[in-house]
Amino acid sequence: MPKGLSFRTQADTREPQFHSFIITREDGSRTYGFALTFFEEVTSKQICSAMQTLYHMHNAEQYDILHTPPTPRSPEDARPTAQQLHAAPSLSRLQRFNSYDISRDTLYVSKCICLITPMAFAHACRRVLEQLHQAVTSPQPPPLPLESYVYNVLYEVPLPPVGRSLKFSGVYGPVVCQRPSTAELPLFDFPLQEVFELLGVENVLQLFTCALLEIQILLYSQRE
Repeated sequence: MPKGLSFRTQADTREPQFHSFIITREDGSRTYGFALTFFEEVTSKQICSAMQTLYHMHNAEQYDILHTPPTPRSPEDARPTAQQLHAAPSLSRLQRFNSYDISRDTLYVSKCICLITPMAFAHACRRVLEQLHQAVTSPQPPPLPLESYVYNVLYEVPLPPVGRSLKFSGVYGPVVCQRPSTAELPLFDFPLQEVFELLGVENVLQLFTCALLEIQILLYSQRE
């Protein structure tokens, strides 16, 4: 997971998040990864109790930081202003808006399922992962045991031949992936619409200009 393990409560958003990544080896070969991060309820009472203790420690630390006056440079600076007194929140207010109560809240922990592939079949991998997650969270069991679908994807679905498409069965519907021929453009299975939505038209044009001018490009993502 990009930012490690995370916890949330029922008040936070817990929609599954899909992301992709690339593993580049020293010889230049690439392996493509696709991951779906989701949240499951924590059932261990020990973990819930430890999380509540950590929240109390965090709130107490934040309270001390907010109420520790800065080192005065003069006698006038030692006296707090009315604005500082009004802005300093109380400990009870911090605990009310930034806390976890084991008797009131439900704790969720992030988990992740991932597929590693030799080619970037992003759309197909996303459908496979989303259907597997749906099978786990659905109150109705899937038509076949869940292990059979995992085994099918790992050991029975071949790599599509060059210039051909492949269709195989997922948990709830078919999954299709296509491999371009040598006379076509290289495989690019990522939606271009998301690129323009995230970067904007001007930034995309600037990146395209830098690529044409062979300028080094470094992209840094702040999203999970």
